Amino acid sequence: MPRMEPLHPPYPAPIDRALHRWMPPGAPQDPLTLFRSLHRNPDLASRMFVLGSGLLNHGLLPAEDRELVIARVTARTGCAYEWGVHAASLAPQAGLTPDQLRATAETTTTEADTVEWSPRHTALLTAVDELHDTARLSQPAWDALRTHYDDAQLLEFLVLAGWYRVISYVANGLLLTEEPWGVPFPVGS
Repeated sequence: MPRMEPLHPPYPAPIDRALHRWMPPGAPQDPLTLFRSLHRNPDLASRMFVLGSGLLNHGLLPAEDRELVIARVTARTGCAYEWGVHAASLAPQAGLTPDQLRATAETTTTEADTVEWSPRHTALLTAVDELHDTARLSQPAWDALRTHYDDAQLLEFLVLAGWYRVISYVANGLLLTEEPWGVPFPVGS
């Protein structure tokens, strides 16, 4: 049971418009519980929309890399809600396989090596883990990223990882239950 009841229809017209703007065009699902919860504070939600939408729809990182970062960040924060939403829709569309998604939920990068990752993806996983554990990147982790990404992409990576930590804090703090259509978070991870 979430700590804060998400909004339910019928929504006031401005919130209805905002909620539908947050969902992909033609999405078969109702607005996400996360979005309906955030709209308990419409001003905050509108400010969050700009960054979230920008990262998902206008980012410089390849979609597969973006979704790998999101999966690893949400897995490391134990955010089954957000991990499951992305694992059900955006991650497969970006090209991540079910085995790769399961591996993102392993506790350490070594355990995530049950999948053969490209050097670029290994660099991303290592960097996410270092940021999660220390809020810093070692020089070797930075250098590994630098071989695959330009300055603009590196900045975006840092913001993306931090943004999904924020999203994980919100979803975990509100005790949001997984969307019924989301992919269940791997048990034992």
